[in-house]
This record gives sequence, C-alpha cells and structure tokens, in this order.
Amino acid sequence: MDVSSACRAFVSVADRRSFTRGAAVLGVSQPVVSRRVAALERHLGGVLLDRTGRTPSLTVLGRRVLPAARRVLDATDDLAAEAEESRLSAMGVAVPTGCDARDVAAIELAGLDADLPVLVQEAGPRRRPEMVARGLVGAAVLPCAPDAASWRVRLGVAGAVPRTGRVHLDQLGPRRGSPSARGTRVWLLPEDDVPHVRDPLATAMEGAGMPAQRVRVAGSIPSALASVLGSDDLVVVSQAEARRLDLPWAALAAPSLERGFVMSALVATDTVRLTRVLGPALAHALGVTSDGGVDR
Repeated sequence: MDVSSACRAFVSVADRRSFTRGAAVLGVSQPVVSRRVAALERHLGGVLLDRTGRTPSLTVLGRRVLPAARRVLDATDDLAAEAEESRLSAMGVAVPTGCDARDVAAIELAGLDADLPVLVQEAGPRRRPEMVARGLVGAAVLPCAPDAASWRVRLGVAGAVPRTGRVHLDQLGPRRGSPSARGTRVWLLPEDDVPHVRDPLATAMEGAGMPAQRVRVAGSIPSALASVLGSDDLVVVSQAEARRLDLPWAALAAPSLERGFVMSALVATDTVRLTRVLGPALAHALGVTSDGGVDR
C-alpha cells in the first residue's frame, strides 16, 4: 500500500466531507479515493470514516489519526521539495586556477545539458582537496600521477624569448650577452609543485650540470609571468597556458613532464558521473592535447 497516497485521500475526504469532492481535488476518480481510504483502514485495523449518513463523517479512530495523517503529508511534501531543490541546485566543482572563462562556461553548460548543474570554482592544488573534505564543494579536480589520471596534460616551457626546436636543459647555463650571469631559472606554477613534475625536473637539471635550486616555485601565475618577462627565465606550462599568457612555448627534450588530474567527489557515484559528463569540457579547460597529453 502507498501510505502517502492513502493518507492524502483520507485527509482530502475528511476535509470536504465528500468522497466526490475529495477525489476531484486530487484529480482522480471517486472509486480510486474510496479504495485508497479502505486500504488505509485495513492497514490501521479500523474504520476511519462513517459512511452510513449522507456525508462521510470521522469516527473516533478517524479523529484520532487525522493529525498524524496530515503530518505524513507534510513530511512527504517536505521530502519532495528537498529533493527538487537538491536537483536544481548546482554542485560546486573546484578546478585549477587560470582556466579560460569560456572553458569554465563550457564545463557548466555540459553539466546543464546532462541535468547535472555545476558551479565551477577555481582554487589552488592544496586548497581543492580541503574544499571537498569540508563540504565546501561537492567535487574537485585533483592532481595525481599521470599513470593514474583521467586527464593528462603535456607540459613544456615558455619564456619571453622564442626558442626553436625542443629545449635542452644543458643549454640553460650562463650565456654570453645574457642579462643574468646565474643562468636560466625554471619556474613551476603552484599546480606543478608535485613530486611527479618537480622531482624529475630537478634531477634532470642536476644531470645537465646545473643546481636543482634553479627550479623555483612561483607563488601564482602572475608572479611566474613577472619572473620570465625581461629575463631568460622559463616557466613550465601547457601550450594552452602559454597561449593565454602570450608567451612562445617549446617542448622539453627531457624529461617528459605531464600533469595528471582525477575527479574526486564526496559521493563515489558522483565521481564517475562527473568524469563522464564533464570530461570533454574539462579536458579542454585543463589543456589536454589531441593525443591525450602524451608526448609521442
């Protein structure tokens, strides 16, 4: 028995003292209402409405349970309202900083098209998992090793001066006519201050005969840009980021560097659904290349 429908029929008839009018308000036939009330009476083990007179009237049991039946309806309506509000409200999704505004809009549109409204919020790599843990967002795109990633982004270097071909780290030492005698520094964005990017780059720098201390972490994308403009310094970025910063980009000869990203949500099923629904738009926003980010 559908207790909610039965209670709704009982309350509607009791309020109007008519099976016909009670049925009309509910938009069903009078026999349907009669069957629902009868089913509730069987469920409760007693008669709720006296049908012997011209109009139905409440029995002692009916008067006793009517307030409880109203509470059942109120709870049912509240449940439906909460579910509808939850369905219509956007889920916060934290993504890396620096995404193009059009790409962010495309992510949100992809969610709307799939009846999964999302509100994209940009945040740094350390902030994003905290936002999920504290319930500030429902999900976040988190950094991870490329071999475990849903999205892989190929990285190269960009600077104020165009470079032809692939950049070799052993070419970054002090050069005659260079504005700095210390040689070129390589800046990492906060997003790349992770072991699978930072450590192989520092090791490769040492292997090229230069101190690993030349690999520096910028506080933000603007500060990284300020460091490379007017100097020989380079910043590790994707091709998409280099375009947004209006800097010439070049691939590294070695090591091959990639960002890895994975979706993490408070609810496991949301992780799967968000990855599927938002995947293509997120890939574009993150800078995934047509080959999936793998440098072939």
